[in-house]
Amino acid sequence: MRDSSAGALVLFSGGQDSSVCVAWALERFARVETVGFDYGQRHAVELEARQDVRAALMARFPAWARRLGADHMLDIRAFGAIGETAMTSERAIETDERGLPSTFVPGRNLVFFTYAAALADRRDLTHLVGGMCETDFSGYPDCRRATLEAMEQALRLGLDRDFTIETPLMALTKAETWALSNSLGGEDLVEIIIGKSHTCYQGERETLHAWGYGCGQCPACALRANGYETWIAEGRPALAAS
Repeated sequence: MRDSSAGALVLFSGGQDSSVCVAWALERFARVETVGFDYGQRHAVELEARQDVRAALMARFPAWARRLGADHMLDIRAFGAIGETAMTSERAIETDERGLPSTFVPGRNLVFFTYAAALADRRDLTHLVGGMCETDFSGYPDCRRATLEAMEQALRLGLDRDFTIETPLMALTKAETWALSNSLGGEDLVEIIIGKSHTCYQGERETLHAWGYGCGQCPACALRANGYETWIAEGRPALAAS
């Protein structure tokens, strides 16, 4: 554990990446709380998956259960309605004139961290943990390290608190994210990620693939499946401790 007294708030969607981040935080911090955001996403089934993941973590990892605190759900649907993206309305998933996928919700992660910081300030939690990644990702500009470093500085100035934004997946490929799951919780955690988390943009929860539930066609499913297949081909390694 990195800090025997510090507390962390994990931005927890119920997807693969944020589920791994919850486990990562539970290994490092004395107190971990989670926050989810209802922004009108089409794949709202992920919000239901959040509770399944939390329950499974507590059942299979008693040491983590003692450190896992409250869960918070924030309704920010008014924000989600602004963008009219493929994440929040019936639009095709395609690439726009800027080269960005239509699933990009402008400013979403910036808004998430602003809300999370306000909540963390009240809950006396100084570490904000997010599953953003700029290695295997969909090209969202608010997932980049430079963006989040600037956001961290803005939050520190704006709230007069020494917040730290933690992004443990930032430099990892999706295969390495599977490996990190294995290193944190072994087969038990890998099974939770496969069977309980949800990442598919279409909200498809009917078909269970080797890598988890999903339509198998959307960009989120493609990233998850390709990462899993690469990890399997590499022999299911655990990620070396950093």
